[in-house]
Amino acid sequence: MARIVMKFGGTSVADLDRIHNVARHVKREVTAGHEVAVVVSAMSGKTNELVGWVQGMPKVTGANSPFYDAREYDAIVASGELVTAGLLAIALQSMDINARSWQGWQIPIKTDSAHGAARILDIDGTEIIRRMAEGQVAVVAGFQGLGPDNRVATLGRGGSDTSAVAIAAAVKADRCDIYTDVDGVYTTDPRIEPKARRLKKIAFEEMLEMASLGAKVLQVRSVELAMVHKVRTFVRSSFEDPDAPGMGDLLNPPGTLICDEDEIVEQEVVTGIAYAKDEAQISLRRVADRPGVSAAIFGPLAESHINVDMIVQNISEDGSKTDMTFTVPSGDMEKALRVLEGAKEQVGFDVIQHETGLVKVSVIGIGMRSHAGVAASAFRALADKGINIKAITTSEIKISILIDGAYAELAVRTLHSVYGLDKK
Repeated sequence: MARIVMKFGGTSVADLDRIHNVARHVKREVTAGHEVAVVVSAMSGKTNELVGWVQGMPKVTGANSPFYDAREYDAIVASGELVTAGLLAIALQSMDINARSWQGWQIPIKTDSAHGAARILDIDGTEIIRRMAEGQVAVVAGFQGLGPDNRVATLGRGGSDTSAVAIAAAVKADRCDIYTDVDGVYTTDPRIEPKARRLKKIAFEEMLEMASLGAKVLQVRSVELAMVHKVRTFVRSSFEDPDAPGMGDLLNPPGTLICDEDEIVEQEVVTGIAYAKDEAQISLRRVADRPGVSAAIFGPLAESHINVDMIVQNISEDGSKTDMTFTVPSGDMEKALRVLEGAKEQVGFDVIQHETGLVKVSVIGIGMRSHAGVAASAFRALADKGINIKAITTSEIKISILIDGAYAELAVRTLHSVYGLDKK
């Protein structure tokens, strides 16, 4: 017998038929004798609908509420998960399974006060553990918790993944199964490279890089939590037959295991290729090279919640001036330009240049720590295809390359091939 947390995303619970299919997945694990908790998202499209309703209301003009009350926003958008949890509990009860739905505040999942983007501070899993030991399935509404003001607080987009991993850590689950519309983590996007392979295992660090660099399989915060608490996490498909052979395998269910790198006996040099579209590049030319200039540039951007990624600095020959180049999401470029123009006097640059329509392609693998020449292979392969590199950043297990968006698919396929990911 094992203790398992199962999470089902919006596409997995999109309608009543799919909710009944999810119930069959849960029943399989219960019948096998496992203690089970389930975390659910809102039905596909429901959160967007709820957000649209909020945005359609008259704006509040108070000094502290320029748009709408974030606490009421959370009260509204959190309701989607409550509906799913209740429906799944009813579906399980119809199969003679003892099940009960739980809202975030009933556990409780305690969060900070950042309504709309709250972070989990603590989870008391005592009562859920007791109920599971009695054979009851806990169906938990994901994406939400209880803020210090004693009101519901939502965790931001993708928060149900975070809820599931946090609950798995709190109840000391043997594993956390994330069911989605794909059957695992692939070496790259199969829509771009048909030869992409499903990975049997991937290390936490690699998955964290993949998630942060464009792979949409898991939310970044959920991978961070899994890595910190060492929660073994399986990415699985909810669209496979719940009763197919091997689906109930306790140790090696179908899908991809995200785990500590010590569990991976033979580490590949490169595990996968990720990409992120809609990148914009901003360059500040002839900036005075003096202490504090970087803080003067990136501090206001951070205060405006603009995520800066690749940073390249080129200092002039006499050391008096520098060019500062960095990337931001294309959707944030205009905002970033306004912020920088406002800081021009303090920063002291001559001119701002910008470019949109760029793509960041990344090579990821924990094996890169102990192998030389990985970057050189990428640069040579892209050069042979006539792809110009605009910027490069590296870490211990990652190389990110900025290129024109028109070459994105060619670059992904080229790098996927050069590292033999389509052959292993």
